[in-house]
Amino acid sequence: MTIQEAEVGRPRKRKEDARLLTGRTRWTDNLSQPGMLHVTFLRSPMAHARITRVDVSGARELPGVVAAFSGQDFAAEQGSLPCAWPVTENTVVPDHPPMAVAEVRYVGEAVACVVATDRYRAADALDAIDVEYEPLPPVLDMQEALTEGSPKVHESGNQAFTMKTTSGDIEAAFRDAPVVIDRTYIQQRLIPSAMEPRAVLAGNDGDGFTIYTSTQIPHVLRVMLAVVTGIPEHQIRVIAPDVGGGFGSKLQVTAEEVLCLLLTRKLGRPVKWTESRSEGNLTVHHGRDQIQHLRLAADADGRIRGLQVDLLADMGAYLMLITPGIPMLGASMFNAIYKMDAYEFGCTGVFTTKVPTDAYRGAGRPEATFAIERMMNELAAELRLDPVEVRKRNWIKHEEFPYATVSGLTYDSGNYEAATEKAMSLFGYDKLRAEQADRRDRGDPVQLGIGVSTYTEMCGLAPSRLLGEANYAAGGWEHGAVRMLPTGKVEVITGTSPHGQGHVTSWSQIAADALGVPFDDITVLHGDTAIAHKGMDTYGSRSLVIGGVAVLKACDKVKDKARRLAAHVLECSPDDLEFEAGAFQVRGTESRKTIQELAFAAFTAHDLPEGVEARLDSEATFDPENYSFPHGTHLCAIEVDTETGMAKIRSYVAVDDVGKVVNPLIVEGQVHGGIAQGVAQALFEEAVYDAEGNLLTTTMADYLLPSAADLPSFTLDRTETPATSNPLGVKGVGEAGTIASTPAVVNAIVDALRPLGINDIQMPCSPERIWRALEGVRR
Repeated sequence: MTIQEAEVGRPRKRKEDARLLTGRTRWTDNLSQPGMLHVTFLRSPMAHARITRVDVSGARELPGVVAAFSGQDFAAEQGSLPCAWPVTENTVVPDHPPMAVAEVRYVGEAVACVVATDRYRAADALDAIDVEYEPLPPVLDMQEALTEGSPKVHESGNQAFTMKTTSGDIEAAFRDAPVVIDRTYIQQRLIPSAMEPRAVLAGNDGDGFTIYTSTQIPHVLRVMLAVVTGIPEHQIRVIAPDVGGGFGSKLQVTAEEVLCLLLTRKLGRPVKWTESRSEGNLTVHHGRDQIQHLRLAADADGRIRGLQVDLLADMGAYLMLITPGIPMLGASMFNAIYKMDAYEFGCTGVFTTKVPTDAYRGAGRPEATFAIERMMNELAAELRLDPVEVRKRNWIKHEEFPYATVSGLTYDSGNYEAATEKAMSLFGYDKLRAEQADRRDRGDPVQLGIGVSTYTEMCGLAPSRLLGEANYAAGGWEHGAVRMLPTGKVEVITGTSPHGQGHVTSWSQIAADALGVPFDDITVLHGDTAIAHKGMDTYGSRSLVIGGVAVLKACDKVKDKARRLAAHVLECSPDDLEFEAGAFQVRGTESRKTIQELAFAAFTAHDLPEGVEARLDSEATFDPENYSFPHGTHLCAIEVDTETGMAKIRSYVAVDDVGKVVNPLIVEGQVHGGIAQGVAQALFEEAVYDAEGNLLTTTMADYLLPSAADLPSFTLDRTETPATSNPLGVKGVGEAGTIASTPAVVNAIVDALRPLGINDIQMPCSPERIWRALEGVRR
């Protein structure tokens, strides 16, 4: 008997890559259907205005144009785009028509559309549409938006919600505190830039509607399309084919998805839309955009007594699917890995005439981690302590887990000491500190900065009970199913919908170990609501810790069914059977049947015991009792040229603890990509508006994304503290790199410049901003 090598923990190359990397893909824009039409949208050039007239007649007369519509043509049927997370009872959720009817509230909002026989004719015909606007004042600054007399984005005003929570005696924590640190940080607005732009293809197949769309959430989208349009849910099929990245930007119910569905119903022909990169920058929801005011009280030895957080969060013009919930996802993370007596969190959501914000990789947790990790460095500087030392004096020790935090969460497991010790060793921390001191003593124009970020995050968006308490409209469970085919091959069906994470490979590894079936005998089906009929989809680093566990539980049910059949075939009690290496064997004998043989026996159904169906197929739903809490330590060394302001990363070390690792190659890829996005916020990316509300960063020539040449080689390692909240012991990894890396980089830059009198640089820390800060202290 050959024992199959364990798959979980094995660095398997991804099954998906053979297709994805050679171009044999099914991106939505690659798809075509007979009689297909193309739609383009005319978008508002004004940030805020009343629409006084829309005339589409000129477009309708052009060659190749099949139809043209204004927002008024859809007013009776388009509904309002949904917000699933009104975080307070008094949250203002304005009506959000997919196509503007009476008023536009950001540059890029759709006001009309053209449907033509090809996309180029459709695009050209937009010039023939005549729209007249009555300009209204734009609202761009969050603080000014809340002042009396400010122009209103909506009739209800500019405040979307306000909330405050307190744990412990915050006044006592600050009363007579030897050290109080008071800082304000700006989380700049970011534009998600997935490799594949958004695209939608909607068609009517006679019995209903099928929508192909580049989305992270086919199941959620199906429900919401039914709610918004009134089309019965069972008449809507949503398919997410190959999806080239999302990072939260495709966690959305978009205007274009709703309108393409309505257009195909109106015209009786398939309709496709694909955005350009510039169109995407104008219309895909943006990320971050917060003003963070923090106060931290500490004892003279550096022990934290209390933390106050007050946020202004820019909602943009409307509340999208989970817009108000993004700052709330960070609310429980400002205390991070640190113990403290009291914590107060307040947040005000503000409407502005900008593109709405929503989830972007990390969604609230990067913002929180950045703020507290910057504050820890400020505390260390105030007390003249090493930044690592001040963290050690405050973090939760490994023997204290499980630990109930001041914000109300219970961290199940972790070992911050081990991760930090390993990171410092790989980094050569003491040697770099010695070099830094030498450069300072010599007055070297190129100063060395060392950045520290010791983070944790709350991920695996669930359990449903807690989401309900937070007023979130949906649950956090996930569904998995396993089909044993007659020939012994296996189909795994998952409710998660991947867009680059490697689910097909990882889920195959989980099922291979659970069932004892060869890795190559397993295929994974996903992203089609007619095949994977139940699911809550992919976001918030939830796929493995919830979706992967659902697959494992479905495998267990398959084995339970197979055990009954095996006992019948082998003429023994089910209790006498041992399962190992994919086979049931009668204890103490050589009598055995593989699970693949039993699949064929179930298929033939020639000799089934009473009560056993002619199939081993099973399904399961998993809803965890707690979140997942990965953690780690990231260290960054940066050289800052004090004459030019240029900052260059010299070395970067990340030691993460994501619990049990299913596939090390996939974990490393996720961390690499996450760090790149976090570094990009620290050094490169920013969405910029002018005084009239025009987005100035509409192309990649204006919106700076780092290339491989801008990034160093990362040194990665792991510690492994299994989660106790799921039977696999896994924790999320998809967002960890982004959450940890931004404060590590900015802390390094400030560390280099602090002796010169600089304690902050606003992100992105461009050479110009660093140079201007240096010039300011020189003057």
